Amino acid sequence: MSLLRDIQHAAIDSSIPLSDLLRKCTLLAARLRNEELRAWVSSELNGYESKEGLPPYRIMATTSKGHFSGPFQSGLKNAVIPLSCLPQQFYEALSRTYVQQGIAALENLVNNASGTILKEPWNPDVAAHYGGNIYDGMNCVEAWKVIPVAAIVGVLDSVRTKVLNFAIDIESAAPEAGEAPPLSEPLAQDRVHQIFHTNIYGDVQNLANGSAGARQKATSIQNEPTLFKDLLKAIATSRADQVTIDSLVATVEEMRSAESKNSFHEAYIKFVSTVSDHMQILGTAVAPYLPQLAALAG
Repeated sequence: MSLLRDIQHAAIDSSIPLSDLLRKCTLLAARLRNEELRAWVSSELNGYESKEGLPPYRIMATTSKGHFSGPFQSGLKNAVIPLSCLPQQFYEALSRTYVQQGIAALENLVNNASGTILKEPWNPDVAAHYGGNIYDGMNCVEAWKVIPVAAIVGVLDSVRTKVLNFAIDIESAAPEAGEAPPLSEPLAQDRVHQIFHTNIYGDVQNLANGSAGARQKATSIQNEPTLFKDLLKAIATSRADQVTIDSLVATVEEMRSAESKNSFHEAYIKFVSTVSDHMQILGTAVAPYLPQLAALAG
């Protein structure tokens, strides 16, 4: 079997660890003599050194929750924390999660998760200093970002799909590229570069920021004509109750019709919060779409 076909078969076989699939891609990168692919595979396997180098599908919009204590043994458990209660300089850090871990670590997180939610603790100094400003008369005992396990599953699935599509397109352009002899160049580097960026990073762009008084439709949302249609279908056919389905459908429509980055981000935060509260029912249905939504919100 050719290397490209081997990669394709491994990509569609969920029993093959993603880390093993990526190591095959390291070999393909060597035969293509493409450092861009090699560097991406290395980062996926070993983790990203900084959040600045993260691809969009590894950046997720998140909500935060916490435990609060008050007088006379009063308190709140798992209460949603509105970031508007905090100074604006914390919005960026607390409204997003940057998934820097290597693929094996992410697979381990998913396989050993005790529930449907992972927690990323807040900086304790932030919680201690500003925790009294969130709910009147109460202090924050603990605060964390809410990360659905299904969102991590979505990242893993996204990487597997990207590899599959990349291998298919490379094979279409140069069927024997996987068996190229040393020092040869089976496909021009500009063509490899094009295929790499189309399949690995996609056409997702940052949401446009409308200037004061202007309404500007986000280009990246317009480039996702099937995303929202497929997501709505997945929600409608899920096992969630009708009230939850109606709420999610309304929020998806808000995202689809968003006129600015801020309005899309607000709708996405609402969507993630609802999904996280019904993860056992909705996780499987919405997981494949979370990386794309997170990229649009990022």
